[in-house]
Amino acid sequence: MKTTVRAMAVAALALAIAVPAFAGEKTYVLSAARWGQDQEAAVRNAGGSVTYSHDGAGLGMVTSDAPDFADRLRASGAFISIDEDQVVQWQQPVNEVLLVDAAVNPNDDTFYTNVQWAPQAVNAPAAWAAGYTGLGVRVAVLDGGIHSAHVDIAPNLDVAASRSFVPGFAFNQDTGTFWHGTHVAGIVAAADNTIGTVGIAPEATIVGVKVLHAGSGSFGAVISGILYAATSLAEGGGGADIINMSLGSEFPRGGGNTGAGPLIAALNKAVNYADRFGVLVVSAAGNSANDLDHTGSLIAVPAQSGSGIAISATGPEGFGLGATNFRRMSSYTNYGNSAIYVAAPGGDFTLPGSALCTKLTSTGGPVTRPCWVFDMVLSTARGSGASVASYAWAAGTSMAAPAAAAVAALIKQANPGISLGALKTKLAQSADDEGKKGNDPFYGRGFVNAQRAVQ
Repeated sequence: MKTTVRAMAVAALALAIAVPAFAGEKTYVLSAARWGQDQEAAVRNAGGSVTYSHDGAGLGMVTSDAPDFADRLRASGAFISIDEDQVVQWQQPVNEVLLVDAAVNPNDDTFYTNVQWAPQAVNAPAAWAAGYTGLGVRVAVLDGGIHSAHVDIAPNLDVAASRSFVPGFAFNQDTGTFWHGTHVAGIVAAADNTIGTVGIAPEATIVGVKVLHAGSGSFGAVISGILYAATSLAEGGGGADIINMSLGSEFPRGGGNTGAGPLIAALNKAVNYADRFGVLVVSAAGNSANDLDHTGSLIAVPAQSGSGIAISATGPEGFGLGATNFRRMSSYTNYGNSAIYVAAPGGDFTLPGSALCTKLTSTGGPVTRPCWVFDMVLSTARGSGASVASYAWAAGTSMAAPAAAAVAALIKQANPGISLGALKTKLAQSADDEGKKGNDPFYGRGFVNAQRAVQ
């Protein structure tokens, strides 16, 4: 069992400082009109190696230790832009509250109804009762490692299609006992198997795409992950219908003196490629409590990247005491009419005091924590050792984005062949209008409603 300081319970997306990717060997993000034999030859002749490229998007990630590599590439005339990659802390070190390993009675499912408020908040049980569980819809989770053996993840995980774009690590590796990507994956599609938590789309297929390790990763890894996920299975990709990115950072617009401007542009290009081929890209709005309408000097990426959609967070205050104000805007969420598409459950931790609350996780299995803990989002976690049934609470727009992605998966199942534009419209029109009437800086088009979404 692990309990952390409340003020750090949010899975924060904070201003990142970009740093060189490697000492000695360098990595580059290259852009061309298209990627083909000319680009491959130019990289090879300049003394580099291609680690990932995408023909249609015209983007490639390459490495080289040649000191004049970039100059030689420019002389080739094969590329529109040539930019050194950067490693960014996309997710601040997450502070969370874990349950003890295997805290759930494997013969009971009251864990969900008593402690896990988020599916109830979006009316997911009514969608399930109507027969919509996300079956047949593929959601790529671009994040850190996914605990592939977890009993709530394994039934819905496409291991064969899962990939890692972090050198030296498999998609199912990470550090610590929380594992941000595992928590996010469970919010989307933890199986309804009478064990532990239930995802909002509990029969959707998860494609694990590792682009981060311990919360950090390169632009090139994130871009590669998007392009891989958006590419069909027949063409060797992840075959995703929806991409979830519970990650982000904030930069000066234009990149400022960080040198990230061209990389941000390449990220836009990748997101727009996915959009062009009908794949919905869902991103966390960010946890800096910034008004993105009035932070002209800053841009939040990928929340404001290309044609993807950004999700703000809500959370109750006092759920452990019986409160049901699930649509209350979370204290940390970024907001702004220009950025937020819809809102979804992300949790919060602002309940005053340190009083204890007790709730049943299963028959005969009460759990006692500070009451504010129950206001966060409960989902799957890595746990320790050989554990395959661990769970944790966390809060952040990182938790809200997969909830919205899961509702989109329900829509996709209910409307086979739906276009991306119609999917976005349905997600918005089925959301409940909250806050100011119409488009609202906190809720965007509204708070997602799974029941209305599948009608």
